[in-house]
Amino acid sequence: MKTDARAGITLIEILIAISLLSLLTVGMMMAMRIGFNTMEKTDNHLVRNRRVANAHKILENEIAGFMFTRAEFRPRPEVFQVVPFTQWEAHSMRFVTSYSLEAAWRGRPQIAAFQVIPGDGGIGVRLIVNETPWTGQAQAGQMVASVEADHVRFAAIVPGSGSFVLADRLAYCRFSYLQQITDPPFRMWRPDWILPMLPLGIRIEMAPLDEGPSELHASTITTFFPVNRDVGANYDDQ
Repeated sequence: MKTDARAGITLIEILIAISLLSLLTVGMMMAMRIGFNTMEKTDNHLVRNRRVANAHKILENEIAGFMFTRAEFRPRPEVFQVVPFTQWEAHSMRFVTSYSLEAAWRGRPQIAAFQVIPGDGGIGVRLIVNETPWTGQAQAGQMVASVEADHVRFAAIVPGSGSFVLADRLAYCRFSYLQQITDPPFRMWRPDWILPMLPLGIRIEMAPLDEGPSELHASTITTFFPVNRDVGANYDDQ
């Protein structure tokens, strides 16, 4: 039986085959990397949009769950004064709400304290909220700094590890409050609220630092001001 001396695979053919396989592998890896990068960018885009939408919903629910409460302010142990527990300022809001981040509408009333603070590196601003379970008028009174001519001044809202960032990288964020007046247009927005009655509505004005056309941006929220119930009789003695 004779053997053909030309049968078999040459070294050049092996090198060509390996080169082609390597190019095919590199092409597949590049395609997979591009696909994973695109998926990651899409996920991040959806997460940012969902965060903005959720922040709007949280703000609306916190305000919708507003509950009128009072604070027992004690400048001295033997002296106390009962005052409304509501803080309405241009960059701070504080009140009791039946809605909470942890339990939604199912938990105990919470003291919701909203504050506009500087962003990372002093770039822009961010909106945070601190939630504290409501336990009664005495607890709320510890957050009152002073009472001057029926105007309640509150202690500063301090960000901490438990603060929840509702909106970040904002060009500005400010609160305003709707007042009914006797002259046209019969309503006006105030940057603060020190009147004895409650405002008709609340506006939270926000604008993003980045104006990407494909992003869902934080925008102004305007909502009427509801009053659900007074929790004083239910929780002050607990």
